[in-house]
This record gives sequence, C-alpha cells and structure tokens, in this order.
Amino acid sequence: MSPHSRGKFITFEGLDGCGKSTQLERLAKALRAEKLPLVVTREPGGTATGEKIRQMLLDTSTAGLSPLAELALMFASRAQHIREVIQPALADGRIVLCDRFTDSTEAYQGGGRKLGSEPVLTLHRVLCGDLQPDLTILMDSDVATSVERARRRNQANSRGSDENRFEQESRAFFGRVRNAYLAIATREPKRVAVVDARGTPDATHQQIMRVIRQKMKLAA
Repeated sequence: MSPHSRGKFITFEGLDGCGKSTQLERLAKALRAEKLPLVVTREPGGTATGEKIRQMLLDTSTAGLSPLAELALMFASRAQHIREVIQPALADGRIVLCDRFTDSTEAYQGGGRKLGSEPVLTLHRVLCGDLQPDLTILMDSDVATSVERARRRNQANSRGSDENRFEQESRAFFGRVRNAYLAIATREPKRVAVVDARGTPDATHQQIMRVIRQKMKLAA
C-alpha cells in the first residue's frame, strides 16, 4: 500500500458474547503475518477520553442513565476516536480494525433502547462527518447463547468486568439489538457482510478470511 493511498476501515459488530473480540484478534494476526500496516482499536474507547467514557457507560454503578444521555456519550467517545486515532491512521494508509462502531449504537441504542435509527444516523452525519467503514463484519449469533456466554465470561473475570450494565438487560432487549443489526445488513449489503458465528471459532475465522479476501483483496 503506498503511503499516499487511504487505508481501509474494517469494523466488527455483533452481540456481547458472540466471539467478536477473539475473531478481531485472529484477523489482526493474519494481516500482520502479511506485513500489512495495522491499527487495532475499540469502541466505546480507543482514546484516553474515550476509555473514561467507556468506564462510565459500561459500569453497573452508572444507574439511571437516560437512553439519550447514553447515545450522546457513545458519540462523544466516537468523535474523539475518529479525530485522534481512526482518521490519522487511514490518512497514513493503515488498515484500522475496530471492535464496534456506529452500527453498535444503531443496534443497541436505536434498537435495544428503542430510540430508532434516525437520531443515530443524524448524529453520525453531524459528529462523525458520516465516516463509513469500508467493510463491516457482522457476527450473527443466537441471542440466548451469546448473552449466556457474555455473563459466564464476566463471572470468570474476578477483577469485576466493565461490561455488566448491558449484560443485565433482558432477552427482549438483545432480540431487538439483533433485529436492528440484521436490518442494517439488509439496508447496506455492500458494506455489511453477515458471518454465522454459531459454529466453532475456527469455522468463523475461515468465513471471515473468505470475506476479507473477496471484499478487501487482502490476505493471501
């Protein structure tokens, strides 16, 4: 990749506990093996400011946060993240792998919290300059299995996890999140590749590598 060409922006989406972070790491390893310049980051977070916001958003002790306040905080973290990490890396010709982006907000706050897509897409235009990923890998998984896995993972994490606030939501909440994700994939089939994450991690990784080869012409 020449230093003058814009990098590629690839995002990973899906329910908590779908294996997203594991798969993102596996892809990062495969791309590094190809000597491709890479930045791995996450949302909410990715910057010092963003990580503080993440703590606030995901902490179980953050009680009574209104859905609109939650939406605003997600975008505050994202605006900083784009400016400080994502845009400079893309300008530098790097591949940016990001664990969650605006689709998460549309699925969780728009779908889960019932705010709808419109405020999310409007804020994305205003605050994020409408930056779109080149490719989004949506890991589709069974709601019950995902939530159960996420909860088990947190109980095993003795330091006390930072993801609890969302995992305490109901099955119905996560059902709405999944439906919102699938609606985004239907609306934007060129950008969003749906990967079935119900199989083994190896099978899921193979599917992702196929998508990367076809859509991004990356990785041998």
